[in-house]
Amino acid sequence: MSIVAVKILSTVNAAYGTTLSAEQLASKISDPASAVSFDRSAFSFFSEADESLQISFLDEMHVDPTAASDLGRKFSVLAGYPLPLARAA
Repeated sequence: MSIVAVKILSTVNAAYGTTLSAEQLASKISDPASAVSFDRSAFSFFSEADESLQISFLDEMHVDPTAASDLGRKFSVLAGYPLPLARAA
């Protein structure tokens, strides 16, 4: 596992005591249902991980940056404050 994935997963998993794999998280951060279900792991990715690590993780996991940005915007609206990837792509 890459250092990027380790840093992202330690941030996301530690926040909520989860044990997601990189693949599971990649699926959550590109799925619009994550915002509908208020998925805390996906929200943690968008709100707690450093923006440069987020972008590196998207690239490494082959997540469509537009899909992630769209989801980031949805979480930004739900949170009531701007999130880094909400303005990307």
